[in-house]
Amino acid sequence: MVEAARWYETHRTGLGLEFLDAVDAAVAGIGETPRMGSLVPGVSDRTIRRRPVRRFPYHVVYMELSDRLQILAIAHDRRRPGYWAGRLRN
Repeated sequence: MVEAARWYETHRTGLGLEFLDAVDAAVAGIGETPRMGSLVPGVSDRTIRRRPVRRFPYHVVYMELSDRLQILAIAHDRRRPGYWAGRLRN
């Protein structure tokens, strides 16, 4: 996420902050309505969901646990798909 914000900032001043704000808004939306995210099939027997980051080609990937939501990644839609799946083993 930080690398992406830096990249956007080099392309237009303030765009990196806009990206971070959009990620924050997506995370806030997840907290309000966690089941609104799309299910990510075939990754795990756990419930994994993703929610888009508005205006940017990213999704917040998260896991529903019995007592909390755990963010696994802020993942680009087309780069290194599923790289975060290894984080499920921890």
